[in-house]
Parts: sequence; C-alpha cells; structure tokens
Amino acid sequence: MPLLDACLRGHRVQAASQPDVATLVLSTWGHADGEGVKQHLVFSCREGCARVGLIPREPAKLPAPPAFTQYLRAHAMNAEIGGFRLIGDDRQLAMRLRGREGDHDLLLAIFGRKSNIVLLDADGIVISAMRALADTRPELSLGTAWASPQSRPPTAGSDRFAATSDEQFLYAIESHYASEVEENEQGRLRQALDRSFRKERKALERKLEKIARSLADAEQAVGLERSGELLKSVLPQVKKGDLEVTATDFTTGEPVVISLDPMLTPAANLQRTFKRYQKAVRSLTKAGAQHAEVKSACDDVIALQADFADTADDASALEAFSARAPVARLLKKYQPKEAAAASRTSGPTEVKVGKHMVPLRLMPRRYRTEVGLEIWVGRNDAGNDFLTTRLAVGNDLFFHLDGAPGSHVILRTGGKKDPPSDAVLDACELAVHFSKAKNATRADVHVVPIKNVKKPKGAKAGLVMVHGGKTVHLRRMQTRLDRILAARAED
Repeated sequence: MPLLDACLRGHRVQAASQPDVATLVLSTWGHADGEGVKQHLVFSCREGCARVGLIPREPAKLPAPPAFTQYLRAHAMNAEIGGFRLIGDDRQLAMRLRGREGDHDLLLAIFGRKSNIVLLDADGIVISAMRALADTRPELSLGTAWASPQSRPPTAGSDRFAATSDEQFLYAIESHYASEVEENEQGRLRQALDRSFRKERKALERKLEKIARSLADAEQAVGLERSGELLKSVLPQVKKGDLEVTATDFTTGEPVVISLDPMLTPAANLQRTFKRYQKAVRSLTKAGAQHAEVKSACDDVIALQADFADTADDASALEAFSARAPVARLLKKYQPKEAAAASRTSGPTEVKVGKHMVPLRLMPRRYRTEVGLEIWVGRNDAGNDFLTTRLAVGNDLFFHLDGAPGSHVILRTGGKKDPPSDAVLDACELAVHFSKAKNATRADVHVVPIKNVKKPKGAKAGLVMVHGGKTVHLRRMQTRLDRILAARAED
C-alpha cells in the first residue's frame, strides 16, 4: 500500500474507462516532485489475473461504456484519491475517493473466479458493481453493506517481482499480467473459433438432412398431377361418401386406385388433388433453392475451417482471421452463454441517488446549468412518476408545457426558494424540447413548486395534478437550447 499511496494519494480522477468487461482504467492527475503527472491506474477482476497496477497510456475502450463505468463517470469524476487500505487478509484493496457527493470506496475483491470491483458509499453500502453480485457474492445485493466472505486466508506465495525497483513495481505487475491475459485471450479465441465452426457445420448438415426429406416428400406428391388427371376421367362415376375410385392408367392400361375424402363432393375431391399437387410443386422449388443455399454455406464453413488451421498458431494472423466478417458473425452467434451474460450484466441494474436506489431504466436525463444547478428530465411514463413523486424534494420546481404532453422536468434548486432566472429558462427550454410541441417557436410553460404536484390515486403512469404556480411565456432560443443540451451529465 505504501507504493500506491506514494504514487496516487492526493491525485484526482479525470477519466474512467473499460477496455473489457473485467477491467477498469482510471486516469488521474496530480503532482509529484513539483511537476504535474498523469497516470493510468488499472483495476482488474479477471479470473486468474485479478490485480492492480499502472500502465503508461490509456488503452482502447469498449465501444459503449458499461453501466459501472457510466456510474463512476457521473459520480466520481474529479474525486480526490484519499489513500489505499487492505481489508481482510490482503485479498481486498479499497481506494478512498473524496468527491462532491461525499466519500466512496472503490473496492477490488480478489476471490478467483468470483473476483469483482464494487463501489461502496461512506457507510460501506454497495451502490454499484462491475460484475453482477449474483455471480460473485449472491448473499449480497445493491443497497446492502459489504461484508468479507467467510473463507480461509490465502497461502503465502513467492515474490516474482522481488528484483523489481519500487519505481517500476506497479508497471511490472501490469506488464506481466498483460502478456498473460493476451496469451489466455488467444487460447480462448482459438477455442471459440473451433467451437463456432463445429456447431455451425453441424447445424447446416442437420438442415441439409431436413431439406432432403422435404425434397423426397415433395417429389412423391408431384405424382398427384397424374392422380388428378385420372380422377377427372372417372369423375362422373364418383359419389359423395366414396372412399376411393379406380381409374385406368392412360399409358399402361393398368387399374389405379385413387383415395378420396368421403366428406367432399366429387368436384371438391378433384380440386383438392390439384391443390395438393400445386403445393408440392412450390415446396419442391423452394426446397431445391434452400438445398443449394445451405450446401454453399456448408462449403464456406469447411473452407473457413481450413483457413483457421493455417492461422491458429500465428497470433497476428489469428486476430486478422477472427476480424473477417463471416468469422466475426459466427463468433457472435455462438458466443458462450456465460460470456453473453457477462456483457449484459457487466454493470449494476440500479444506482443510488440520495437516499433512493433508482433502477437504471428510471434514471432521468440530467443537465447542468451555468449556475451549477441540475435539471432532470424523465425518460418515460414510469420514469416521470419516479422523478416527480420520489426524487424531487423541497423547493424543487416542476415544469410542464400547457396544451401538449411531454416529459416531466424538474429543476433541482438545491434548497433555494428563488433560483436564478437563467436556470428557470433553461428548464423551460427542456420542457418544450421534450414535448410533442418541440418545434414551437413560442410556448407557455407552467412552473409549479414540487409540493403542489400530486398524483391521483389509481392514475396511470405519468399523470399528475398540479395547482398554483406561474406561467412563463417562453420565446424559444436555439442558442440556449444547444447550450443546455451540450451540458448533459454522463449517465
């Protein structure tokens, strides 16, 4: 811990990103020996490679930040690093963050395949987790106090970095594990490619067998044309209720027995026979086209398997091969269930706002005014309800557009009874923008203290009743709207 404290205590968190679903990178800024220093701190909860270390530059990020990183960006940016400490037999490292929303602990818990990175509030309550708690600590949940697991402490191991200087120690850790992670990733990629090719080929071969059966059935049914022509020749002899009729084959002169539906008239039986024939012809045509298409796809997979065999031992060639469009499609299609679940649940499903645990789907959009106040906008009917009846408090103001439906808009006044007029106008702009009248050049916006907003019992989601307040006659300004939209806080 002394090394981490010496390197990072007093520095501030400037950015948070995830290069993968199990790794967090915090970019920090501070001073060392009188000079400004930017560093990149790595926390990883990857199985077999969980660690903390430093890297010289920020790595590539995931295309879309997972929910855990989004929460950190919204609530821990510019927080000061207050130090590091170990919790419970050196498997849990806590980093104290001191920000505008109070103190938090970013906790790296190293428990093998159940390793995780969690964010705790000042009271030790879990408010966010990188991996789903159900997969790592099912006895815990968001909103409960973090507790160390009841297990034996780890055994002492050898120090593989004994010869590394203190200045390079944290970088050496990350360098060592980075190569190990890369090697493991290549091994997993090879397994995933082999599994994907085998499953796809097996699926295509089963489809070919099914199509072959359909072709055989359709070819048999094509003979119905002959039955129809023969039935037509003896139709006057057929009576309703007959189970069959015998006709003479035009070519061979032999008798042919034709089955009938006793519930149908002779004409209806003839029509039914020709309809079945026409359906068989369509099925034969469709199955023939499908057979050619599936056979071509199967041949393509066989060719890809051959190419894979030529590149499997070359890391760079393997990476290029896996990036090919048809290969990437197969990898995605046969992604293991556990990997797919990890990508979906790599962050929390709810976050803490004040005293409330708010489901992510109900979290409002947040915008910061030039005077530092926040404006919150509901995302949907349920989100409107939660914002207006649960999150808005005290002297907060409620905004809604007269004569047109729209999102609930709340100006968080910070307890002020008379917030600045610029903040009020910003909120009015957002109330119009997030309404059915968003293109209006002028609008009347009703502004009501939140205490004057009530939800009638049994009313549908998003419906509230208001009384009192005042009306703002808003003349729209594109520059004002652009400014406040650009000041949206990270979700």
